Amino acid sequence: MRFVHLDLKGAPPKVSYLSEVFPLFHALGANGLLIEYEDMFPYEGRLMLLRAKHAYSPSEVAEILRLAMLNELEVVPLVQTFGHMEFVLKHAAFAHLREVALFPNTLNPHEAESLALVKDMVDQIMGLHRGARWLHIGCDEVYYLGEGETSKQWLQQEQNSLAKLCLSHMQAVASHVLAQHPGTTPLVWDDMLRDIPQEQLKASGVPQLVEPVLWDYGADLDVHSKIFLMGKYQECGFQSLWAASAFKGATGASQALPPIEHHVRNHEQWLQVAVSGPVDTLQGIILTGWQSTQRSGGLSDLFCLWMVSGGFAEDVKLRVEHFLGVSSLEIMDTVSEGAGSFPGSDIHALVTQVSLHLRSSVDTLLERNRYVTGWFSPYHRRRKLIHPVMIQHIQPEALSLLSRWSNLVQQLEAALQLAFYPDTIEEWLEENVLPSMQRLQGLLQDLGEAAAPLPLPPPPSSCWDTGQNP
Repeated sequence: MRFVHLDLKGAPPKVSYLSEVFPLFHALGANGLLIEYEDMFPYEGRLMLLRAKHAYSPSEVAEILRLAMLNELEVVPLVQTFGHMEFVLKHAAFAHLREVALFPNTLNPHEAESLALVKDMVDQIMGLHRGARWLHIGCDEVYYLGEGETSKQWLQQEQNSLAKLCLSHMQAVASHVLAQHPGTTPLVWDDMLRDIPQEQLKASGVPQLVEPVLWDYGADLDVHSKIFLMGKYQECGFQSLWAASAFKGATGASQALPPIEHHVRNHEQWLQVAVSGPVDTLQGIILTGWQSTQRSGGLSDLFCLWMVSGGFAEDVKLRVEHFLGVSSLEIMDTVSEGAGSFPGSDIHALVTQVSLHLRSSVDTLLERNRYVTGWFSPYHRRRKLIHPVMIQHIQPEALSLLSRWSNLVQQLEAALQLAFYPDTIEEWLEENVLPSMQRLQGLLQDLGEAAAPLPLPPPPSSCWDTGQNP
């Protein structure tokens, strides 16, 4: 199985855009999707408050599934059930279910209401994904587990441990999935399982309930340690294992463009694991793309997808270039500035221009232009002081730069509107465009005020007005 992960919590695409990109996923070798809905799922009843402003409707979810089936992409839904529960626990109605009252990321596993909440979420997700062979129940990065007051008291008992607490919640959620949705196998991220002693894992019964997804997004992934971990999981009783790489995200909290070389190396390492690890152990690989940290996956996503389908070689690179409609794709480059013909290529090209050149062009004018730094420094700008001749050296260049970027941003906004919802567009432009544009507009405003003629002082009083003699 070769799944592409759609992380909908950061910049969820419109269904119309997915209809364009699914055929490309299929053409490049994908045969499945892992869809992490988070607040884009159309929850009902008491869970309706979890919906984002532009959450998909039930009919839109049905259309996504239809498009996926049309392109031979098997859908696996993902719902977080332990950690990463911010989209639930941030709401006042569920805040009392936090493990630690201050932090909304982790669910309190001791509360019966916590399990009831998770069961409701699972059942609603499965209600729109009937017949799904797998359901991913998350369970990664369960930060602050054991630090809640109830957990602290529970851990004081000699036979209790964090591992036992974690495994018991996984077991409860997975058991519900298997009992209420026969034929659906739960998947879990593996990081909370890695350090649990082998005998404890085996005795917990969890290996008979779930399939772990071993994730590592590093370019320097340790192949031997992954193979060793796979052996450990096999000996514990896990029947099938999955791998998870990353085509974007996981390399920084505020990146607009993915470092292609990093992600290609990550996939090269995973290919070595697949070749060298236990035979017939890996059920498949999930190419994750963490949307909350990066907005333009484009080239990296599609290149890595082809790699896991056919390995990395020059012919793979040529085929990807053909599919993307780009003349040259160099993995050593952070990005490619060339035009393409894949869905979203116009967004990729414009985002690249903004990310690489907007801020630097404004910095060059404001911080390295000798007329600005010498005759219209912050000191002069605050006092609106400038020689009129210097205005002629600064203003035309600033106006030209503003016009150029304003036109490009208008093109970008129009392209984004075809793929994303208004709140996503607003956020991206405000974070990545507005600061530089405001600096440029501020310079022009100060120039205009400095150039304005000073008001004439009032005329002196006439001696005839006062009745005095000259």
